[in-house]
Amino acid sequence: MSIELKHVSYRYSPGTVYEMRALEHIDLSIPDGQFIGIIGHTGSGKSTLIQLLNGLLKPSEGQVLYNGEDIWGEGFSRKKLRGQVGLVFQYPEHQLFEMDVLKDVCFGPKNQGLGQAEAEEQARKALEHVGMPKELFGKSPFELSGGQKKRAAIAGVLAMNPRILILDEPAAGLDPGGRDEILSQIAILHRTRKMAIVLVSHSMEDVARYVERIVVLNEGRVAFDDEPRKVFAHYKELERMGLAAPEITYVMHDLKARGLQVDTGAITIEEAKESILKALKGERR
Repeated sequence: MSIELKHVSYRYSPGTVYEMRALEHIDLSIPDGQFIGIIGHTGSGKSTLIQLLNGLLKPSEGQVLYNGEDIWGEGFSRKKLRGQVGLVFQYPEHQLFEMDVLKDVCFGPKNQGLGQAEAEEQARKALEHVGMPKELFGKSPFELSGGQKKRAAIAGVLAMNPRILILDEPAAGLDPGGRDEILSQIAILHRTRKMAIVLVSHSMEDVARYVERIVVLNEGRVAFDDEPRKVFAHYKELERMGLAAPEITYVMHDLKARGLQVDTGAITIEEAKESILKALKGERR
């Protein structure tokens, strides 16, 4: 098991009139190699949670364990932790600062103690893994398109060879084609690098399509933690939280209500297509 949160709570501005509870008694484990989606309404605690995972925030209560060690325990290196648990923020501009893309991606490996040649090798591999064209390696990161900036930011974290990659809304602000490209690339990284991925997203369709497990946050607590089809089966409860299920869920429930014997647990277009065709064949017999 890579990361475990035990009875974790977090409060902003504790002891002041501005004190605000962000998370309350969170118990959560993220094992090696799993693709996890985190969803929740604005203010549910998603951003706070992912900053706790790599030690950017310290819990007000409880423990964050990495491979069984308390990351806030005496002698634990949170600098090394951040090389193992990489966090890519929603806005890539917050992570890009060098003169060109290659130098930017080299920063993490060099900070880990690698020499220039080895850092460049790691950086080039990372940029290739995110699908960045080689002709852009020498370009200023601020001249890139939105999707390219996100690739560069992800590569900057990948170059440190993390065991866990946390992505905060990686497809936000991209057009549908760009969104599909970046999420497909992330899925490929999960398969090829065997790393755990934690994807924070507002898109139920994206989460349904890519992740193995969904954690739903509501008012600072874990409301659901299960495989996607089981979580989206609670679409009425999700609606009360200000969320929704994928559109396919509603279509399938509507078809079922009209008498077509479809699988209401279908959450992707592919699953829905297969179920509808099967149901139509059954009606013709």
